[in-house]
Amino acid sequence: MERGRTRGPQRRTVEALAEALGLDGDEAAGLEGAAALGRPRPRPRTAEGPAVTVPLALPRDIQDFTARDAALATLLDLAVDTGPDRPSVSVVAGQPGLGKTAFAVHAAHRLAPHFLDGQLALDLRGMDPEPTTPRDALARLLGAMGIADAALPASVDDRASLWRSLAAGRRLLLLLDNAVDEAQVSPLLPGTGASLTIVTSRQALAGLPSVQRCDLALLRREEAVELLTRIVGPQRVGAEAQAARDLADLCGHLPLAVRIAGQRLLSRPHERLAKLVARLTAEGRRLDGLQAGSLRVRAAFALSYRQLSGRTRTFLRRAALADGADFSPETGALLSGLPYDDAVACAEELTDAGLLQSDPSAERYRFHDLLRLYAAEQVEAEDGPGVRDAALDRTAEWMLRRATAAALHFDAEHDRTAPSADPDPETGPTTREEARTWLEAERAQWLAALRRAHDTGRHRQVLDTAKAMHWFSDLNQHWEQWVEVFRRSSDCARALGSRSEEATHLNYLAWAYNLCVHDPRSALTTADAALAAARGGEDGLQEGWALGYGAGALHRLGRTEEAQARLRDAARCLALQRSPQARLAELTILNTLGALVRQAGRAEEALDIHRRSERICRAGVEGRPDELIALYHAVTRQQIGNDLVALDRWHEAEPLLRQALAFFETAQMPAWTEQARLDLGQVLGAMGHPEARATLTAAHDALAALRSPRQAEAATALATLDRSAPDG
Repeated sequence: MERGRTRGPQRRTVEALAEALGLDGDEAAGLEGAAALGRPRPRPRTAEGPAVTVPLALPRDIQDFTARDAALATLLDLAVDTGPDRPSVSVVAGQPGLGKTAFAVHAAHRLAPHFLDGQLALDLRGMDPEPTTPRDALARLLGAMGIADAALPASVDDRASLWRSLAAGRRLLLLLDNAVDEAQVSPLLPGTGASLTIVTSRQALAGLPSVQRCDLALLRREEAVELLTRIVGPQRVGAEAQAARDLADLCGHLPLAVRIAGQRLLSRPHERLAKLVARLTAEGRRLDGLQAGSLRVRAAFALSYRQLSGRTRTFLRRAALADGADFSPETGALLSGLPYDDAVACAEELTDAGLLQSDPSAERYRFHDLLRLYAAEQVEAEDGPGVRDAALDRTAEWMLRRATAAALHFDAEHDRTAPSADPDPETGPTTREEARTWLEAERAQWLAALRRAHDTGRHRQVLDTAKAMHWFSDLNQHWEQWVEVFRRSSDCARALGSRSEEATHLNYLAWAYNLCVHDPRSALTTADAALAAARGGEDGLQEGWALGYGAGALHRLGRTEEAQARLRDAARCLALQRSPQARLAELTILNTLGALVRQAGRAEEALDIHRRSERICRAGVEGRPDELIALYHAVTRQQIGNDLVALDRWHEAEPLLRQALAFFETAQMPAWTEQARLDLGQVLGAMGHPEARATLTAAHDALAALRSPRQAEAATALATLDRSAPDG
């Protein structure tokens, strides 16, 4: 060293010094680290000298890299913020195909000027059957720092200590790509010094402390189209702009899939984008179409799938059979045949592995569209039709039993003392609010279960579920699915040969056509069919309902006189019946008839009809609970209030409409609530009341959200209020 023949001491000299000085392991490693700083290291090309090969050099950057600006900005902030006492670590995680490596490499190239002591990239091969061990990874890092193989410490701890000592004196950028877990990464992280480490992994690596997380999301649609444009050129994309957008959607905005589609098109310069779109539209061929050379979406998914345990693989592929945008662990457990707690553990493991995305507020999970296709392929390959059908049947049976029990919480005629038919009463909903939450969250699942029961001939189960849903459906008139529910239940009643049940479910269907999808022509046809079935089954109650639903359809078609005539026929038919159900139906028919009479300009006659309804409510209906009669009484109050409005008796109308609104709000009946709010708002507007604007605005916004035709009426009322407001 004194003669200038070497810049640093040989390792054996340092070991002898450490032994003579009595240094412990950490002190000896620190001395060796300081000595190593003076040993020759490979350096990049300089203006005065030739290029030198740099071990663990960064991979080539991708010139058409697109988007990720926010994530890049975050890493730049980290690079600027590093200091001797605060080395930074960023973990880039997410599902297969998100472009984690491409992002990390691009970021490393962008950040390289901030790390003049070097940039090192190491592939940890986390998806290989035998990932790189920490010991081997440290050997490669130390070798890149100039430590000869013969001078490497034997143990992992000693190698890690030496690596930290060497890194502490440098400003390094370290890229650790494709990490398998925390145990592999932890020994490789610098402890001090102004370094930045970027770690990519399909696992969340949630156990790494004091790291900045960079969870990449899917590209936005316009970003996916931009990536496609950079690959194949603006001319081809501009010539087929809609096809480019469709292609981005079919790729699920997944960067790997978009890149593969782009590379495929680039290799076929005369092929139209629309041709590839047509191929990918068929779900069964989509993964086959997303391959270009050695790039394959299916292969990226397979790497992660093979890493899973057998139980977790089963959960993942069977969960792909679930309907809807997301699914609960409950559904996953049923499909996979696992206990609930095991299903939760599998779902969390898959979330950490980037194969499922968890809902931010509820215990629900979702697939990326392409990954769902891959998982469904594995069902066919590993389970076969028999196992698949058994899983679907098991799940459908359970779901329909739970859905039926949950819906009965809303059935005012249901015997509350009857034992629950829920498949698992200990976990089933016990209140209306819990039942509503479950029915809404699992709507796609129980509707799919109803379809399967219908298609496999389980007619009685379909009828039981649809009948239980009748009252719940009235609280959710904005759900268009009720048309399908009651169409299928009508089919099942017909298949069972029950004319009375057929009439009942056709009446439900006519209601759905009238109020859920606003299709009065189909409602009239269906009500007429219900009327024929009711008369064939000698069911006077359903005959009255069929006349009423037909009248509603006629009114919506502008055939007002015919509608009134049918309603009067319905009222006479129901008055002859002695059952409690007939009294309730009569109340509905009278309230509807009165409304039509009022709209025809005969408000006094309408008030008389509604007073008749009020007398029935005050007398009560034998065998029916008071809270049910209170609902009908609230509807009657609303109608009487509107009759009084038509007679310009505003001050008498206001308290009745407020009472009706309060009842519907308490009962959580949004479709009914907002119509009552609109009626009240119009009264307040006519009276010049200061609450008018807020009431009408709230009604308009809610009716629009419910897709109610009365939203236009609310808008007109607001406009009228604006015109009548004094200037200034």
